[in-house]
Amino acid sequence: MNKRDNHNPLPAVVDRASWQAELDELRIREKMHTREGDAIAAARRRLPMVEVDSTIQLIGPDGPVTLLDTFQGRRQLIAYYHMWHTGKPAAKQCEGCTFSTAHINELSYLHSRDVSYATFCQGPYEESSRYRDFMGWKVPWYSVPQAAVKPLIVDRHFGILVCYLRDGDKVYETYWTTGRGNEPMSPSYGLLDLTVYGRQEFWEESPEGWPQHWGSKGGQFQLDGRPTAQWSRLAAGHSDDLGN
Repeated sequence: MNKRDNHNPLPAVVDRASWQAELDELRIREKMHTREGDAIAAARRRLPMVEVDSTIQLIGPDGPVTLLDTFQGRRQLIAYYHMWHTGKPAAKQCEGCTFSTAHINELSYLHSRDVSYATFCQGPYEESSRYRDFMGWKVPWYSVPQAAVKPLIVDRHFGILVCYLRDGDKVYETYWTTGRGNEPMSPSYGLLDLTVYGRQEFWEESPEGWPQHWGSKGGQFQLDGRPTAQWSRLAAGHSDDLGN
């Protein structure tokens, strides 16, 4: 355990029957939460959609590709718009986008539902793809040229998660979210929510004395001045040189 946590308060200790009784009571609320989530997802599936120019060009490993190409022949596409600080070293790249993207590894379950996944990065391809390689990410990676930003972002900002549907050669945007709406990308948060001390962030409603070390302005995704996920890559000997 981290030294700063050695003297954290502890929950009350009770017998197993009493503990299970309180857990059973909480389970009722958990099931209500699950069912409400199902109802919201059902409403989401019934949203209308808006057409997007399928010929918008992005940059991939082999040069320019269209938005339609990024579907890789599948019917649907989920795209995460990754923020980028051009010319900055790896340590100064977006800690929140790194946190989200670092969780995305296995795409076969999406593919089995006819869904592709891709990262649309704000930065130039050569520089940002070096970051992808440094982090060991295998997800399809595309750069969004300046000419494509306005028609794709449409008064929003990078850091959004967007769902698209393809109908022949036409592409439609069906849903988008950002902020805490991106949390389905990051199961670490869902797992932390199951633990006694939670996320340990200042905004959480926790008992008096519970450890709370992080705010919600980006520091929660950093450790010693870098996005947290970078440290394991450096420890494994991977270079963070982005060629800039």
